[in-house]
Amino acid sequence: MKAKSNMRKNWWKYVVAVCVTAVYLLPIYVVAVTSLKPVTDHTSRLLPPAELYWENYRKVFQHSHIINAMKNSLIITAGTVFVVVITGCLAAYPMARNKNRLSKAVKIFVLGVMMVPGMSMVVGIYSTLVSIRAVNTYWGITAVGAALGLPVAIYMYANFITAIPVSLDEAAYMDGAGNLRTFFSVILPQLKPVTASVVLMQAITSWNEYGYSLYVLQKKEMYNVTLTVKQFFGEQMTDLNGAAACAVVAIVPVILIYLFLQKYFVQGAMDSAVKG
Repeated sequence: MKAKSNMRKNWWKYVVAVCVTAVYLLPIYVVAVTSLKPVTDHTSRLLPPAELYWENYRKVFQHSHIINAMKNSLIITAGTVFVVVITGCLAAYPMARNKNRLSKAVKIFVLGVMMVPGMSMVVGIYSTLVSIRAVNTYWGITAVGAALGLPVAIYMYANFITAIPVSLDEAAYMDGAGNLRTFFSVILPQLKPVTASVVLMQAITSWNEYGYSLYVLQKKEMYNVTLTVKQFFGEQMTDLNGAAACAVVAIVPVILIYLFLQKYFVQGAMDSAVKG
């Protein structure tokens, strides 16, 4: 009875939630519907197709470089996530355990870096990449993605580690474990929820990255999925249905990753926010 009473009082919140969800899902729905219609179908984009038309997807896999682009995106995303997770948690551990002025200054610096728009540094970053011959390389775009993703990862890890009792570290030291052994044997296993959040956030960001990829990945064989979708739209403007199919193919992996990690993502994000 109490639950029903609360639902009646907060009915407007459910209405707002439904409206916001509809706004976010509408573009995806339109793209999916368009990809399943032939070019000759001039009905409203909001109406479902009378008959599923899979020819658009066949054209995408036969006449575009989407497979190679997905391979490139997978390599870049995996490399970026690995660097962010390993470097982020190792950097956050001493920051969370040492309560001194230096740790506070570093944390403030990390927060300040989070406020800086990534594309505002594109000139300096691109010049550096050119000078070290990192343009059109996996490690070049991976380094950029990791550098941009590390501040958020360090902040989340530091907040989470702060709530872990220091007594666990002290017990490990009494058993003869050093700092690294304590971290990998005692602290790291407890970071699964926040690690899932960092992995999901960074994976989606890397997979959808476009701004820096446009400058760093200049050769067609190095294009990621976003550049391939953009190229498809540019070259096939008379075939928006095929371009929509290309976009759907690029979206599917991100949705699958989110569905697989959503439970851990919500838990880790909430824990990091509350414990911070």
